[in-house]
Amino acid sequence: MPDFTKILIANRGEIACRIQRTAQALGYRTVAVYSDADAQALHVQMADEAVNIGPAPVQQSYLNIPAIIQAARLTGADAVHPGYGFLSENPAFAHACQQAGLTFIGPSAEAIELMGSKRLSKLAMLEAGVPCIAGYQGAAQDDSTLQREAERIGYPLMIKASAGGGGRGMRLVYQPEALLDNLHTARSEAKNAFGSDELILEQALIEPRHVEIQVFGDSHGHLIYLGERDCSIQRRHQKIIEEAPCPVMTPALRQAMGEAALRAGRAVNYVGAGTVEFLLDRNGQFYFLEMNTRLQVEHPVTELITGLDLVDWQLQIAAGHTLPLDQAGVTLSGHAMEVRLYAEDPAQGFLPQTGKVRHWQPAAGVRVDHGVLEGQRISPFYDPMLGKIIAHGATREEARRKLLRAVEDTVLLGVASNQHLLADLLKHPGFVSADFSTGFIAEHFSEVPALAATEEQLAVAAALFYQHSAGQHRQGLAGWRNNATLAWTYRLAVHDEVREVAVSVLENERLHANGLDIHPLATDGRWASLIINGIRRRIAYHLDGDQLWLPGITVTNRTQQVVERQADAGSGRVKAPMDGAIVDVRVNAGDTVSKGQLLLVLEAMKMEHPLKADRDGVVKGVQVTAGDQVRNRQVLLEIE
Repeated sequence: MPDFTKILIANRGEIACRIQRTAQALGYRTVAVYSDADAQALHVQMADEAVNIGPAPVQQSYLNIPAIIQAARLTGADAVHPGYGFLSENPAFAHACQQAGLTFIGPSAEAIELMGSKRLSKLAMLEAGVPCIAGYQGAAQDDSTLQREAERIGYPLMIKASAGGGGRGMRLVYQPEALLDNLHTARSEAKNAFGSDELILEQALIEPRHVEIQVFGDSHGHLIYLGERDCSIQRRHQKIIEEAPCPVMTPALRQAMGEAALRAGRAVNYVGAGTVEFLLDRNGQFYFLEMNTRLQVEHPVTELITGLDLVDWQLQIAAGHTLPLDQAGVTLSGHAMEVRLYAEDPAQGFLPQTGKVRHWQPAAGVRVDHGVLEGQRISPFYDPMLGKIIAHGATREEARRKLLRAVEDTVLLGVASNQHLLADLLKHPGFVSADFSTGFIAEHFSEVPALAATEEQLAVAAALFYQHSAGQHRQGLAGWRNNATLAWTYRLAVHDEVREVAVSVLENERLHANGLDIHPLATDGRWASLIINGIRRRIAYHLDGDQLWLPGITVTNRTQQVVERQADAGSGRVKAPMDGAIVDVRVNAGDTVSKGQLLLVLEAMKMEHPLKADRDGVVKGVQVTAGDQVRNRQVLLEIE
């Protein structure tokens, strides 16, 4: 029986923190690994020991197998937990751990290798009698073969990276003429993300649900399933809201899907935590999608409805114990729901965002799994997920209501996020009634407008800027003046739109701003207690010079500046939409280009982003080359 006492967590962020909490509670020592970019990260601070494994890029750190094995040797760790992502589904890593005498907390390298290939796993599932979607999973990967197979399958169809996950290397193609470009893009993205450009093709199911079964196996031949999760609310093929149980599940369907998941697991002698993912159509037919041979991001909703700690189970199984329960002992209680909080801008096509976390305070009363620290900088090198907010209730509606309040109460200032969109999703009538599919966001939130400042937010911003300037010379509220004839006009910019807000000082230390009466009670740099039109409010904020962060918006005080509008669309100046690396430059100075033509490809947070011309013209100059690291809004090239 394996015997280990110190666990190295080969990951970062919220999952590294989550694994450490259970491991430490069970008496194990933990070792964190970190890149140069994560030297001050929360998972590093939580660990008993930590080892730097290289520079910020993942290939040189979190995907650097020799460096991680050496970190285990250096610290005397005798087990490795891979978390999810990075090396968690890399059979070479599992094998390297075994060769180094380390207990790998996960399935065998053989199971990982088979299920990590969408092509090979689908062939195995067909042989095991698991329902599968029609498609092509052959070894021939040339363009002509894939074009021919696409015609056989029919459109629309999905291109999928065989080794992939998380939406990378996936493309939905509606017309034959779009196939080749999407094949090339999917190959490139898959190669960069997973080291393999092998693809499969599948018939695209229209508006299915994404339902997955949590399975668990031990080394003594026992395999059970722990209910299901509905993960249909997705953007860019990545999950954003997950819940358990599935709202349309029946006992008969649960048993059928559970038994199909067990057939999938038995086909590879599965040991440990795994998830078999299915697509469920409106007729109740389900089809194998893939198997994830690791702990899932969304495992907390299963934990909340079963009362189990799945990381605890992983450690028990890795230590050679039998499963704590048999199938008859699995019970489901209530309903759980989870949202993923991402550093991304839904108004810009969910582009990942970078920035410094100025104010962070998770909501109370719910479970929040995160790896966020105030003051940390969200870098372009890693996945933009910051954490997860999870709620449990006796009913689905109770869980939804608790989660909505928690999302709205969570404070994240300094970096753009999807927080407001999450609240809108949870309030949408279609979600409330559980009438949704994987196309829900595309159907109802295809265009997400940038958050505009409300009249109240502008009034509060002006009041805070005024108090700050008054407080520079006096402490507390001594700067407020009893003179209704005095007024200040502030020029406040939100998304480069400048608004003028007049602030008048009234009696009893009150202000009149933007049509609202505001009585400041107290501010401490994090929270402002204000009475606004007779209602007492507590508002999170962060003020740094002329920059003010309020929930959902950033306000710039341009009162003392010359206001300069950003150039209109179509200026010909192509700017980086975020921090990242240039992976391809398609044009040179002097080239004639047309509007919509692909000019550059930017890689950030493990996704490729095409940058296209916004006008016809001639390339005046190219300021970057492939491999360059660029900053958000940096000018990359100009067209005249």
